[in-house]
This record gives sequence, structure tokens and C-alpha cells, in this order.
Amino acid sequence: MIKFIKGRTKSIYFSLKGALYLIRTENSIQAQLFISICFIIAGFYFDISKTEWLFQVLAICLVLCSESLNTAIEKVADFIHPDYNEKIGIIKDVAAGAVFFSFVFALVSAIVIYSPKIY
Repeated sequence: MIKFIKGRTKSIYFSLKGALYLIRTENSIQAQLFISICFIIAGFYFDISKTEWLFQVLAICLVLCSESLNTAIEKVADFIHPDYNEKIGIIKDVAAGAVFFSFVFALVSAIVIYSPKIY
């Protein structure tokens, strides 16, 4: 049992280390965190429902997770092949496409949640 707890503690440490690395070094994560904070503030301002909060938090987490995975894929691709390579470029574009899909979900969620409150 102790070994299990130590293993999970190390996993949490490495997860936090990775998250902090992203926040410190990646402009896209910094921008998305800023936008996320703005939407959290808007959620309190417009007093959104619990269900709306769930969708908003899901959208925020989906965008941040997909952007984090996109960054990881880009770092691995750059490590494997530092020079331009057409196939590596496609891999990076596909990973960025995942971020786009999560962004569209977040945008639609924001429109559904906030447009009735604004208009």
C-alpha cells in the first residue's frame, strides 16, 4: 500500500511539474488560461447554472488538455526530426486540428450559455 501511495504522489508531482512548465513556457496555454479566467469571471457575473458551469469547465479543460497534448506532440516531433519534414508537418497539423475541434466545442458552449444572458 505504501508503494502505491508513493507512486501516486510521484505521478502527481510530475503532472504538476508538466503543467507548470506549460504555463511558464507556452504562449498558447497562457492565452487560453487568461481567456478561461475571463469566462470563469463571466460565469460568476451572469450567475450561470450548475449545468452551465459543468459545460463551461468541461470546455475549458478540453481546450487546455488538447493544447497540452498538441504541445507534447510538437516537442516529440521536433526532437525526432528538427529540420522541416512534410510528414512531421502533417502530424503537427493533425494535432493542431484536435485543438481546433475542442475550441469549436468551447465556442459553441459559450454561445449557448452566454447569448441568452447578454441579449
